[in-house]
Parts: sequence; structure tokens; C-alpha cells
Amino acid sequence: MENDLVRLQEIAEKLISSCYCPYSEFHVAAVIEDTNGKLHFGVNVENSSYGLAICAERSALFKAVSEGIRDFRRILVYSPDDLPIPCGACRQVLAEFCREDFQIVVVGPEETRTFTLVQLLPHRFKICP
Repeated sequence: MENDLVRLQEIAEKLISSCYCPYSEFHVAAVIEDTNGKLHFGVNVENSSYGLAICAERSALFKAVSEGIRDFRRILVYSPDDLPIPCGACRQVLAEFCREDFQIVVVGPEETRTFTLVQLLPHRFKICP
């Protein structure tokens, strides 16, 4: 398992150069793994109209969903700038497609932390049971 996370982090580190974050200068890359073991990637893309930006987590998830994937095992979110805890919007979007025990690994320059989805979003909005 540890080797798998090292591999995911190495992939995320290589993705950092694709970030577009001239406003925040906070670079974030995400690698989400589906239940078949396939990896899907995303980076944060900002816009001068801040509300139109997209976080790396949603970028990776939306890319996977657009390819027909609906079942996910875990996500690694990496930033060389600070610990990239997912924002509320990302948590809710992950909750749409991921089980409560979905693993969220966040890696910053000095710290790595692992959460389940329910730990980060204990009272998610969900219409369907």
C-alpha cells in the first residue's frame, strides 16, 4: 500500500507543472484511483473570475466521470506549497460518487495526512440513500 501511495505522489509531482494558478500561486495536483485500479489525473485551473476556477480534485473526478467511471477507491491530493486539504465544494462532489470510507490522502511539503470522506464531510448532502 505504501509503495502505491509513493507511485501516486510521483505522478502528482510530475503534474504540478501543468497547474494554472497565477492568482493564488497554490499548485495542486490530484490522482484519483477507480475501483479497477485505473488512475485519473487533474490539476487546479484558475480564472480571473475566481468562481470559475476548478480544483485539482474536481478536475480529476470530472475527467473520470466523463469517461464513464463511477466507482472510486481513493484520491491523492498533492501540493508543494502547503497541505492541500480539499475545499467544501470538492468534498461534496466527491460525496456524489464515493462511499463514506473513500480514502483521501493529502500530501504537502512537510506533512501527509489520510482521511476518509466521512471524516472530512460527516453530514454530506445526499438525495439518494
